[in-house]
Amino acid sequence: MTDDAIRAAEILAEHRDSIDRLDAILIYTLGERFKHTQAVGKLKAAHALPPSDPAREEQQIARLEDLAKRADLDPEFAKKFLAFVIQEVIRHHIEHTK
Repeated sequence: MTDDAIRAAEILAEHRDSIDRLDAILIYTLGERFKHTQAVGKLKAAHALPPSDPAREEQQIARLEDLAKRADLDPEFAKKFLAFVIQEVIRHHIEHTK
């Protein structure tokens, strides 16, 4: 291997290590988020509140779009991601109210 190839392999390994750490952060962060949304779901169920809050969801989408722009992330991807997370939260709320 040339020195350039060795250095490229080292840089690749560093990037992969960073990706692995970030994946772990994402998973643990989502887990923590879902703990809070489950608590919200239980509170809503206990007080006969609807599982969905369209006004809050719109605010969150606008907020996430702004965050995505500031983070140099495609806002459409961020909105799709949040929409998926919201769908999962609502699904969990509905399941726990049955």
